[in-house]
Amino acid sequence: MRSFTGKLAVVTGGGSGMGRELVVQLAAYGCSVAVCDVDEAGLAGTAERARETAPGDVLITTHRCDVSDAAQVAAFRDEVAERHRAGHINLLFNNAGIGGGNSFVNSPQDEWERTFNVCWGGVYNCSRAFMPLLLASDEGCLVNTSSVNGFWAAGPGVPVTAYSAAKFAIKGFSEAMLTDLRLNAPHVRVALVMPGHVGTDIVNNSRRAHGRNGPDDITDREVEESRALIAAGTGAPADQLGDAEVRALIMSMGDGFRDNAPLSAADAATVILDGVRAGTWRILVGEDAHAFDAAMRADPLDLYTPGSPTLASILDTVRIIAQ
Repeated sequence: MRSFTGKLAVVTGGGSGMGRELVVQLAAYGCSVAVCDVDEAGLAGTAERARETAPGDVLITTHRCDVSDAAQVAAFRDEVAERHRAGHINLLFNNAGIGGGNSFVNSPQDEWERTFNVCWGGVYNCSRAFMPLLLASDEGCLVNTSSVNGFWAAGPGVPVTAYSAAKFAIKGFSEAMLTDLRLNAPHVRVALVMPGHVGTDIVNNSRRAHGRNGPDDITDREVEESRALIAAGTGAPADQLGDAEVRALIMSMGDGFRDNAPLSAADAATVILDGVRAGTWRILVGEDAHAFDAAMRADPLDLYTPGSPTLASILDTVRIIAQ
């Protein structure tokens, strides 16, 4: 797909972050976009930005949709067809995702399942619902956002089991679709996106998605699990951090994740769109994504070894890039 001009794209999770930037850049290229999210205020902000630079014939529509709910996704698809007066789409960006449910052992089951169902269920539901519209196009592309946690199922000192399991599922599904589409719908391609640390509000949005809007919503278990990790990151002795201090630091993590990232959401969206236009099926986003990919291929066991020097080197490099 060498050009987005005159095409129709669907973007999930477009109320902020990479989803928002994908919508803005696609619109500027002359691509009409239907964008969904559960954050209606965020959707309005995305549409306002996109319309500022879009050519006059570009249509931007916003839709409230929880992608983990198949019925809502089906309604979203029908709204897209009606409001864009189209019997096809050219691009589906399965971008929506949240974190949470880090531990299969200790995290609440509903939190674990909510994370998995948004991240993987959203990709499945949207791919299933919109596939007939992709097939009806003369040229289509299914773009699925996984993560570096789709080939490295861990975090720096913490488990991330729900998120990683979902991102591995997205990676496996996308790779399987390479052959499926080649044999059964050669005019439709698949692109797998593997971002590293990108400056988005996913941490803040994830807390809200799990009903945690302030420090009082942080459980005692989270405080205990976070104390040592925060101490390691700040250099403060763990036993000198009071509960209130830990809760305040947890609340600040989301802004820090967004503001101190080595790559902005806008730059990440540019990498993704450049990859789609180039026909690349595997799009690594960020130097850390390339580093994790290379390290996992070279020695899959090393990155899971406690105190791994390779992991420490990658994380140090990411911190330097972000400064």
